[in-house]
Amino acid sequence: MTTHLHLAGGLTISRMGYGAMQLAGPNAFGPPRDHDQAIAVLRAAVESGVTHIDTSDYYGPVVVNRLIREALSPYPDELVIATKVGSRRMPDGRWVQSLHPEDLKAQMYDNLRNLGVDALDLVNVRVGGVEETRDDPIAAQVTALAELREQGLIRHIGLSGVTVGQLREAQSVTPIVAVQNLYNLAKRADDALVDVVAAEKIAFVGFFPLGGFSPLQSSTLRDVADRLGARPQQVALAWLLQRSPTMALIPGTSSVAHLRENLAAADLVLPADAVAELDGIAA
Repeated sequence: MTTHLHLAGGLTISRMGYGAMQLAGPNAFGPPRDHDQAIAVLRAAVESGVTHIDTSDYYGPVVVNRLIREALSPYPDELVIATKVGSRRMPDGRWVQSLHPEDLKAQMYDNLRNLGVDALDLVNVRVGGVEETRDDPIAAQVTALAELREQGLIRHIGLSGVTVGQLREAQSVTPIVAVQNLYNLAKRADDALVDVVAAEKIAFVGFFPLGGFSPLQSSTLRDVADRLGARPQQVALAWLLQRSPTMALIPGTSSVAHLRENLAAADLVLPADAVAELDGIAA
């Protein structure tokens, strides 16, 4: 299995990435439970070959980006830090969508400042919710990021929480290199979108790659994992990697041991009968 994706627009990322959201406190709010461990996880990810770290200035807020800067700056040339705009965190921890084009630009500057970089590698504009997508127009939001890209402040643009129609609308404004939607073994509403972006060498970054399983689904996953001598989480990640040639994963953890378990999923080969059994989980 290939370990890196070479995407439209010249972007290269590791297929097994790392999602940094869990480095903040509960519900991605406030400081980490263990600052030194958070730093250790970030450094272990990069030392293990991860070149794709997913973050946002609204994790914490600002906490996670500052941890990334402390742990990894000056950044390795091959490291791609993908961030998101489209929400603000309130003092009580609430997430509030904020998609006005001028505020998207302000959020982008927050990310630049707290990561300590002159340009952001990849910025995803989150336009839908976690569980649902809406076919609202997004040209104004994408245009705001495209203007910053023309100024050299953003290298690549992606989308999060979008439909195929919104992808096409965005592509009429600027090249899109990544789509980040909820997708995993149990949550497969975006099967068609996965195939659309694969045909165009666009990364599909499924978030919550291990979330949303019912007990019955989990028992199927566990049975397959037992036969393969692997952990259920590793099997779920390996299924995602075989699902599409442009699938990229960003499982999160605040533990170095758990990080290494997740990364090992890239080496797990699923036999055809196991894939068929796993495919049935979403039925």
